[in-house]
Amino acid sequence: MPFVSSRGKRIHYTVQGAGPLVVLQHGLLMNAGSWTQSGIVDALADGFRVACVDSLGHGLSDKPSDPELYDQEQRSGDIVAVIDDLGYDRAHLVGYSMGGWLSVGVAKHHPERLSSLIVGGWDPVKGLPPGPKGPLRFDNFMKFATKTAPTLVEWVTPEFEPAVRACFEALSQIQGAREAVLTTNFPVMFWQGRDDPCHDPVQAFAGANGRSFLSSAGDHVAAVLRPDAATIKGIRSFLDVV
Repeated sequence: MPFVSSRGKRIHYTVQGAGPLVVLQHGLLMNAGSWTQSGIVDALADGFRVACVDSLGHGLSDKPSDPELYDQEQRSGDIVAVIDDLGYDRAHLVGYSMGGWLSVGVAKHHPERLSSLIVGGWDPVKGLPPGPKGPLRFDNFMKFATKTAPTLVEWVTPEFEPAVRACFEALSQIQGAREAVLTTNFPVMFWQGRDDPCHDPVQAFAGANGRSFLSSAGDHVAAVLRPDAATIKGIRSFLDVV
């Protein structure tokens, strides 16, 4: 059960397979095991070394309550620490939702460490989608998640709620995201569920800027936790080519 120390905090990750390194970074309320449950790890591990990272505040990683520890630059360094711990100079990075935001952070602050990038479930231009009455707030997000995906929130006890809140609040940091994904020296693909409200805007952004786009069955959650065969094939095909 590997851990790496990053800025004094323990970051947990799992690793499977052999070959070029692929790092998978989960979304808010999920964990490293989500990628195995979805079948994506099995689809990649026969040709790649696949590392699934528990983001700070999630899974078996530390869950400090200090909001300053959750900013994008610091947490992108946590992913780089995993790459270093595994002995690689570069990695393919796949991030979904909050993990998409984090992956953009790596492209912004550590582009030399990436071989390719898949940004899933995240709009690099607008960030979080708005709520019904303006900007999406943490409390409203949690109420919605509790209603629509209760198994994802059952671990968020009062002890861990400050860490999850800090993760959510940090998602407002989107400065420089557009430039980070458009000025890379490595291939970039965007991935969105067709029932996700961000699907059409991100598809248009990708097309207008000559970037690959993977359209996936399902809404924001189903696209990553219950991906269809075409989605898994699309991810594997992109990585095989690059």
